[in-house]
Amino acid sequence: MRQARGLRAGLAEFVADVFGSLPRRDQREKGDCYLRGLMLEGRRKSIDAMASRLPDGNTQNLQQFVSASTWDPVPVRRRIAERLLPLVRADAWAIDDVSFPKDGRMSVGVAPQYCGALGKQANCQVAVSVHAVSDTASCPLQWRLFLPPEWDADTERRLRTGVPDAVRHVEKWQLALDALDEAAAWGMHPPVVVADAAYGQNALSRAGLTERGLDHVVAIRADAVVHPACAIPATLAWTGTGRPSVARYREAAVSVAALAAARGRDAFADVTWRCGSRGPMRSRFLRLRVRPAGRTVGHLAREAAGADGRAWDGAMPEAGLLVQWPDGAEHPTDYWLFDLPEETSTAEVVRLAKIRWRIEHDHREMKHGLGLDHFEGRSWTGWHHHVTLVTAAHAFLTERRLSPKAPTRASPSTRSSTRSNPS
Repeated sequence: MRQARGLRAGLAEFVADVFGSLPRRDQREKGDCYLRGLMLEGRRKSIDAMASRLPDGNTQNLQQFVSASTWDPVPVRRRIAERLLPLVRADAWAIDDVSFPKDGRMSVGVAPQYCGALGKQANCQVAVSVHAVSDTASCPLQWRLFLPPEWDADTERRLRTGVPDAVRHVEKWQLALDALDEAAAWGMHPPVVVADAAYGQNALSRAGLTERGLDHVVAIRADAVVHPACAIPATLAWTGTGRPSVARYREAAVSVAALAAARGRDAFADVTWRCGSRGPMRSRFLRLRVRPAGRTVGHLAREAAGADGRAWDGAMPEAGLLVQWPDGAEHPTDYWLFDLPEETSTAEVVRLAKIRWRIEHDHREMKHGLGLDHFEGRSWTGWHHHVTLVTAAHAFLTERRLSPKAPTRASPSTRSSTRSNPS
C-alpha cells in the first residue's frame, strides 16, 4: 500500500510538471488518466481498452483529449527531455525510425513502404525518432512522422487527417536533422550522434551532421565507396562560366568491403566494448582513415564556396572508418564512418558504434508494454498526442527505475484523478 501511495504521488508530481504547459486542469487530469491507462496491465492499449480498465476512465473524454484537443505536444516533449537528460547521462543520441503496420489508407502518413516491424514492404506509417542513450538507460527525445510523397497532392486525405498546410514530404534524414535543430533551439546538444545505415549511407545526412559540428558514428553498407585519406583530388581551373569541375582522383574509389578484405584478417585487433548478460562482448575491429567518395549539395557546399563564388568541388572530408570482422566469419560484417576527436580510443569508437542496441529496448517497451502502436485514431493531431503520451509514460517509468527513492510532491492539478491506484 505504501508503494502504491508513493507511485500515485510520484505520478501526480510528474504530470503536474510535464503537462504544466496544458492550459486547463481537466486536460492535465486526462493526461494523468491516459498515462495510467498506458501503464496498466493489459495487452491492448487502445482508448476503449484502457478506459474499461480505469476506475475513472471515460472513452469519449480520452478520445477527445487525444484526437481533438488543441494542446501542443512540443512543450511536453521539451519538458520530458529537460527532466530525463540529466538522469540518462547520455553518451550519444541515436537517430532511428519505427514503423506502424496499418490497414486501409486513411491513417495519417500511411502508404505502402518498407516496414521494419514486418521486415518487408507493407502498408504502414513510419516515424523518425531521436533518443538519448547510455549503456544503462535511454529516452526518446523527438518524433517526426514521415509523410510519403504521394500525400503532398492528396487533398482529400490531408483534409480528413488534419495535416497542416505547411507540412510536406521531407526525406527521413532531413527530418532527423530538423529534430536535432529543434533540440538545439532548446539548448540541448548531443555528445555524439549515432545512426544505422539508412542514415549513415546518405552523404547529405553525414554532411548535415558535419556542418552542425556534431561528432558522429554512423553505420554504412559494405558497398559504400571510399578513397584513401591521403588521396588528394585534382580539379581543373574554373573559367567563371559553366559548371565548376568536380574532384578527380588518380585512383578509382573502392568499396569499404574490398578495402577491409585487402587488409586481411591479421590487421584486425580484439576489442571488448561492454559486459553483456552473458559476459564481455568482444570482436575484432580495424580502424582506418578514409575519404568517402561522392558529392553532396546544400549548406555545406554554399559555405565552402570561395570568394569568387565557385561552388564546392565535391571532395568529401576525411573520416574514420571502423570495420568489424568477427571470429568465424568469412568476411567483415559491419562498417561505420565516424567523425570524433583524434584522441578517441578504438574501444570507445566501438562502444559508441554499438550503443544503438539500447533503443531497441525502448521500442520493445513502448510497443509491447505501453501501446505505442496501438493508437486507432487517424489524425495528425491524434498521432502526435499519442506518441507524446507514450513518451511521457516511458519517461516516468525510466525515472522510477533510475531514481526509485526520489522525493515527490502531490499536485492539486491532478489530485482528483490520482486517488485511484494506478496499478
